[in-house]
Formats: sequence, structure tokens, C-alpha cells
Amino acid sequence: MEILENIMTTDIIKESLNKAMSYDEYRTLVTSLVEQQSTTGNEKTEALVEYTKMNDRRMKRWDKTVKLSDDALEKISVYSKKVTWLVITESWCGDAAHIVPVINKVAEQNDTIELKVVLRDENESLMNQFLTNGGKAIPKLIMIDNETDEVVDTFGPRPSVATEMVDVYKTLHGKLTPEFKEDLQLWYNKDKGQSTVEDLVNLLY
Repeated sequence: MEILENIMTTDIIKESLNKAMSYDEYRTLVTSLVEQQSTTGNEKTEALVEYTKMNDRRMKRWDKTVKLSDDALEKISVYSKKVTWLVITESWCGDAAHIVPVINKVAEQNDTIELKVVLRDENESLMNQFLTNGGKAIPKLIMIDNETDEVVDTFGPRPSVATEMVDVYKTLHGKLTPEFKEDLQLWYNKDKGQSTVEDLVNLLY
């Protein structure tokens, strides 16, 4: 049964990779959607359009400002296994706006890491294989060994530090409030992507 499931997952991943974008193509898509007053995803509400606008600005900022430490750069540069990082996302997702540019910055440091991006709502079968606590949380990074097509590991939807913050808050309050979500955005700004970098380096080793 497990072998059949693995084969099915591999087929679903291959299908998604066939329609995947590069990071640059994804950024071009998001920017063009902003100009069209639109958004990715099945829902095109005014709120989601506004989130896409905000996230385009966030990603532009992170694309320019994310820095990697010398230690992180060294660890990333010596990694030698050829892998694909397949990232599931949507333009309206606040966490993704802070995280996906950092993923791209890390992947850019080593030619053996190929980054591909797909949209969640257009890849439902793929998303259903990589749920977080039963939910379709994004962004989700799937790390695939290019030689064996096997899933080596996953990352997301948040760096481990933020995940712990969310879990503690949910335990205490039952759900995430708008105030907490605002605090989380402030945390991302203060962290400057460093927790994500650390988790991604750990993914490689």
C-alpha cells in the first residue's frame, strides 16, 4: 500500500512540476496581477486583491534586502546533491510573501538547488499530499531528490520559531486573532528571514 502511495505522490509531483514556474516568472505574475487589480487562487475577493498588492511590495523589499551570513553561505555553497525545491504558494498569502523570497535567495547560492513554484488552488492533488495538521497551509516547500524522484523533506508553512509562536497562541486563545497576525508580521520584519534561512540550511543537512 505504501509503495502505491509513493508512486501516486511521485506522479502528482511530476505533473505539478510540468506546470511549475521559476521564481522570476512567479514574481512577474504577481506584479501583473497587481496591475490588473486581481490575485491568484480560486477566490478573487477585494480583500485578497489587497493582500496581493501588499505582498508584492513585501516581496520586492525582501528580494533586495535578504542577507545570508557567511556561515549559511558556506554551508549552502558546499551542498552537492541535485535537488528540486517545489514551493506551493498563492499571491495573497502573508506568510509566503515573507518566506518565498528567502527560499529563492538560498536557492540562488547553489546551482544544485532548482527552485520551482506552483499555485495551491491549481494543484489541489499536490497540496492534499502535503497538508499541515490536516490543513492546506502555505507556503509549503517539497524537497525532491532529482536522481530518485523521492521526497527528501519538507518545510513550511512557517519557520520553526514562528510555528512555535503560532502553536502557543492557539493553545492559549483557541485561534489566531488579527492582533496576533499583526504581531507575526512585525516578527517577520524583525527576523529579516534569518529563521527561515536556518531552517532551510538544516533541510540540506
